[in-house]
Amino acid sequence: MEDEIIVNIDVMLAKRKMSVTELAERIGITIANVSILKNGKAKAIKFQTLAKLCKALDCQPGDLLEYREGDGADEKEL
Repeated sequence: MEDEIIVNIDVMLAKRKMSVTELAERIGITIANVSILKNGKAKAIKFQTLAKLCKALDCQPGDLLEYREGDGADEKEL
C-alpha cells in the first residue's frame, strides 16, 4: 500500500450537521465536485478551495486532511 492522504470532509459535515448541497452553496463549487473531494477521488485541491472549506466548516486544514503511511509493499527497490 502506498502513502496516501485521506480526506475527512464527510466527518466534518456530520459534526456540523451540514449537507453536501449546503456546503457546495457556501463555497461556490458544484455538488459533484464536493462529492469528488469528499470521496477522496480528487487528484488535487487548490489552497483557495481548502480555505473556503475550512471557513464553511469552521475548522483547520488538518481536520480535513490526514496523512497515512503505507506499508511499503508496493514500493520498488532501486
